[in-house]
This record gives sequence, structure tokens and C-alpha cells, in this order.
Amino acid sequence: MEILLQLVFSGIALGMIYAVIAFGYQLTFATSGTLNFGQGESLMLGALVGLSLVGTIHGGPYMSYLLMIPLVIVFGALQGMFVEWIGVRPAIKIKSEFGWIMSTIALAIIFKNVAENIWGKDDLTFPSPLSSAPINILGANVQPMQFAVVIGALAMMAAVEIFNRKSIYGKAVVATSNDRDAAGLMGINTGVVITFSYALSSATAAFAGVLVAPLTLTGATMGASLGLKAFAVAIIGGLTSGVGAIVGGLILGIAETTTGYYISTGYKEVPGLLLLLLVLAIKPSGLFGKAAIKKV
Repeated sequence: MEILLQLVFSGIALGMIYAVIAFGYQLTFATSGTLNFGQGESLMLGALVGLSLVGTIHGGPYMSYLLMIPLVIVFGALQGMFVEWIGVRPAIKIKSEFGWIMSTIALAIIFKNVAENIWGKDDLTFPSPLSSAPINILGANVQPMQFAVVIGALAMMAAVEIFNRKSIYGKAVVATSNDRDAAGLMGINTGVVITFSYALSSATAAFAGVLVAPLTLTGATMGASLGLKAFAVAIIGGLTSGVGAIVGGLILGIAETTTGYYISTGYKEVPGLLLLLLVLAIKPSGLFGKAAIKKV
């Protein structure tokens, strides 16, 4: 039972990282109907930039980590704006259905190559801002950083939701996501809103990068797998539901950790992918998603 609890706690922490990245997919899909398939590379760049900043900020591991986070979020936002400007906006302008897919994939490959040339191809260790001494909960040992991951992920998603519901700029995002054409007719600059959604999407991914980095190795290849699994989470939960991102992330995270221990690490991705296929077959809009209704 103690081992199972430990696997569940680890799966929750991993699942919340998937949820934050999946939440970023939802932000861009809601406003523009497009996805950034380089979302994993936004996480990777956030982690590597954060690692470089931590080494230059003085004040101890905890304080340098806290001071680094806002800078990484700003970097992620700028990177997201660049992706939208270079890869997505031209495709939307000419109404290309597939141009943005290839553009974001191409940019992801470029970002990975740039990271390899700057930080190298070897995995690096990200210093943890918290103690490595585990906390015993019902016989299971849980790292303090795992608690920080869950709290930080929930706080980030809650902050975005509050912003969208309470601020006038957030309401412009919601209006654009509900009906882009109608929002444009009401005087909302939907192009700016789409750019902002990409900035926010990449900022959340960069933040997820510095959350997960102390728990794993940091390198140029870390983003591809996390981004792909988060996309599966977004599909499982539904591309229109924030709750779905959390539930889907928890399901996939716990499924991976338990399968890796009780069956084999070589099969840990199988349950999540089987669930993805099952959801696509039974409910293509996702567990919590709403099916789009088109008038013909």
C-alpha cells in the first residue's frame, strides 16, 4: 500500500505538469483554432533558461529560484509571440488549414537545435530550491518539490482563469474564443488576442519547465516527450475544458507511474495511449469537451 501511495503521489506531480502544458494547448485552440506543436520545446527552453538564470542570481537556492520564475515566464511569453508571428499568423491570414501545423513543428525543431548548440546535448542537473529530505505521508515518501509542482501548477491555471473572468482583457479572450467573428464586429482586435493567447500558452509551458526541472534531468530533448503526452492529455480531457486538462493529466500521470512499476517501464506509455484511442473512438471531443455544432 505504501508503494502504491508513493506511485500515486509521483503520478499526481507528473500529471499536473501534463495538465499545465495541455492547458496551454487549450488557450491557443480556443482563440484561433490552432495548436502550437512546439509546446514541449517552450517547456524545454523555459527549463534551460531558468537553469542559466539560477546560476547568475545570488541569494541562495530558494531565493534565486523565486526570482528566476518571473523572468522565465516573460521569456516564455516572448517566445510564444514569436511563434505566433512567424508560424501561425501567415497561415491564418491566407486561411491555410495545415500551414500552421508544419510551421510550428519546424520552429520546434529549430528551437531544439538552438538549445543543443547553446547548452549542449548532455542532460544537466537543475538544483532544487527545496530540501531533498522526503516527507512521510501514510508510509509513502514524498519529495517537497512534488508538492511545489502540484501547488504551482494549480496556481498558474487558477491565475489564468481568474484573469479571463475578471479583467477586461481576459473577457476579450473569452469573447474571441466563443465567436471570433462576432468579437471582431464588436471592436475586439482578435489578432492581438490570438497573439496574447500564444504568449500565455508558452509562458505557462515555460513555467511548467522550471517546475519539473528539479525533479528530472534538464536537456534539449526533454520537451518532445512531455509535449506529446500533454497533447494526448488535452485530447483525453477535451480541448475546451480546463477541468479536463487536470483530470486527463492525473489519469495519464498515475497510469504511467503505476504501469512502470508493476508491469515494465517499457510499457508505461501504453495505458495512456490506449485511453486516448478509446476516447477518440467513443467521445472524440474528450471526456469534458463539448462537441462543436455546425449549421449547414
